[in-house]
Amino acid sequence: MRPGPLLARFWPILLLGALLLAAWASGLTQLLSFEALADHRANLAAVVAAHPVAAGGGYVLTYIVVVTLSLPGAVVLTLAGGLMFGPWVGTALTVLGATIGACLLFLVARSALAPLVAGRVGGLVELLRPGLERDGFFYLLTLRLIPVLPFWLVNLAPALVGMPFGAYAAATAIGIIPGTAVFAGIGAGLGDVLAHGGRPDLGVILAPEILLPLLGLAALSLLGAWWRKRKRDA
Repeated sequence: MRPGPLLARFWPILLLGALLLAAWASGLTQLLSFEALADHRANLAAVVAAHPVAAGGGYVLTYIVVVTLSLPGAVVLTLAGGLMFGPWVGTALTVLGATIGACLLFLVARSALAPLVAGRVGGLVELLRPGLERDGFFYLLTLRLIPVLPFWLVNLAPALVGMPFGAYAAATAIGIIPGTAVFAGIGAGLGDVLAHGGRPDLGVILAPEILLPLLGLAALSLLGAWWRKRKRDA
């Protein structure tokens, strides 16, 4: 293959690699920790108070980068969104950034990245393939509502099995809202905890009053998949 077509095919990978190196070199990954959040909480609050729109845009952009590059620390970033902007605005900004980042990764994986990652995650993708091919939207919605699998895998697998982009984007945006709202709500009350050197109790998501509604929403999405199967078989 000549250099021109080769570059046209693989430039997304080169761009992702450059961004990944820049993220590590800039220390972004070190900032995605509870310690860094505690150290910078006052500065973050001051920035939001002085420049709320710019701060919101910067937060969304950071979330896009973190999700697109599959960097660790997304949970800490979600908590930071709640701490900085409150539970409702924090949830909205996080869902926006996470959805855009997941969609960018989907597009890259569907084009240039697929030949490189398919072999490495082939076994895991094959486990998800039947559900994604049969009931893509509802199956992915269930995976988003109950995040038992790594977020990066759920981002990549639909692209590798050829799921339509529109269904992927919709299931992602809708499916991450409940979990995001929980963590943003926890983040909104972190000020005193971080001020005293503590850490949030993320195990609260397993509490019945939070876990059961998430399971209920997942059951509804599975019900939708069952209904579609029933109509196909009728």
